[in-house]
Amino acid sequence: MDISIIMGSVSDQPIMGKSAEALEELGISYELRAISAHRSVDFLFRYISQFPQRGFKVVIAGAGGAAHLPGVIAGKTILPVIGVPIKTEILEGLDSLLSIVQMPKGVPVATVGINNATNAALLAARILALQDDMIAQKLTSYIKKMEKKIRNLEINQGIG
Repeated sequence: MDISIIMGSVSDQPIMGKSAEALEELGISYELRAISAHRSVDFLFRYISQFPQRGFKVVIAGAGGAAHLPGVIAGKTILPVIGVPIKTEILEGLDSLLSIVQMPKGVPVATVGINNATNAALLAARILALQDDMIAQKLTSYIKKMEKKIRNLEINQGIG
């Protein structure tokens, strides 16, 4: 397994599922789990302790509100952790974003935009591509496909 995708709650699945979709498109293996940093701490720590033997190379963690999940994971592993702030009703995800991006020195968490689980997957893929030529080729194709799609829109709108 290459990537562990962890969400703080099952209710985060519509957002975090976007990471899974992007990884599937790139042919990258992943596991998607819902584990709360607050309600199932012991289980989370056991799960994190299994990362080496499970072969995970990158972790994507999405959480809303206090959003401690990415930071807790980063504090327990040396793997790169990418945080996805989940939009909340009260503060529109700003609380989640600030909780994830304002990590203390020594506990880095890469952070993408609010609800942008697709970018988290693409960042994870870029990390893996440093050591995997097949993923690098698939990412290059993905980028060319995006560019072609944008160019076609521009031409159809008379911009290009």
